[in-house]
Amino acid sequence: MRDELVPDEVCRVHKASRGGLYGARKIYHQLCREGVTVHGSPVARCTIERLMKTAGMQGVRRDRRVRTTIADDAAIRPADPVKRDFTATRPNELWVVDFTYVATFAGFVYVAFAIDVFSRMIVGWRAASSMKTDLPLDALDMALWSRRRAGRDVTGLVHHSDAGSQYTSIRYTDRLIEAGLHASIGTVGDSYDNALAESVNGLYKAELVYWEGPWRGRDDLELATLGWVDWFNYTRAPLLAGLPNPGRDRGRVLPSQPRRRAPAPGRTDRLTNPGRFTKATTATIRDQLISVPARLARSARRLRLHLPEGWPRQYAREVLFAATCAPPGTARN
Repeated sequence: MRDELVPDEVCRVHKASRGGLYGARKIYHQLCREGVTVHGSPVARCTIERLMKTAGMQGVRRDRRVRTTIADDAAIRPADPVKRDFTATRPNELWVVDFTYVATFAGFVYVAFAIDVFSRMIVGWRAASSMKTDLPLDALDMALWSRRRAGRDVTGLVHHSDAGSQYTSIRYTDRLIEAGLHASIGTVGDSYDNALAESVNGLYKAELVYWEGPWRGRDDLELATLGWVDWFNYTRAPLLAGLPNPGRDRGRVLPSQPRRRAPAPGRTDRLTNPGRFTKATTATIRDQLISVPARLARSARRLRLHLPEGWPRQYAREVLFAATCAPPGTARN
């Protein structure tokens, strides 16, 4: 009888709070303020919480946390043969995939990655303004294309992901079958089942998003992500001590990374460290990093540029652009 009377009062206070702002704590205090009792005793807070959970009611949340893993209970999920063992004996044996979100001035931007477990190389990525199936699907297509271009066979590769509805969708599953990949999906709500991908997401946010933010919008972030992925694969110190850069198969250059010829003797038009300023990162350096004087100074030292003391900050863009984009045969001052 008590549970038949209390829901009416809880529902009344919940709707009166501007259409449902109040949660269990505020509804409890409001009922106490109004002196509402049932059979002569006040309504307990735990009772309000239980009844609200049963009725599917909840108040507004201040954190506005973004959920990227939303499981589809109706979908049939494959088994998890990986079992948190993120090791591989060769390239293209095991890939892990995941996506994260970045707050920009124009709204949230979602970025998906596909990582080769053997070399920790990011073989595919994609940025989009929504987290529909197209986001991870485009990242997967990029990974497959890059492997085909490198002449690598990915048939039988294990594709590991979380239990998000994007990865269990029909379109995504059909693409895995078409490419000859074996799906592996971890449990719901357990980040340890996809810890390697979560680790790359954390590095991405620490080394780019938080380090060089804030971001204006998707185009701004996508350009910077392009440079970070290139740096991560070919220049950055490896994730595991003793291993080469992710773009190399433990000492052997992958076909996807063309060998660069050494500069001719006496030539000054080539960079001393070509891996630092590849074509993919030139635009990022020019547009994203020039606003930081300390980094500009380091870049100038790498290019053997002489910057006079007290040089104007507004000339940084022109100095770096001239240094990184000078035509062959042009000497640098």
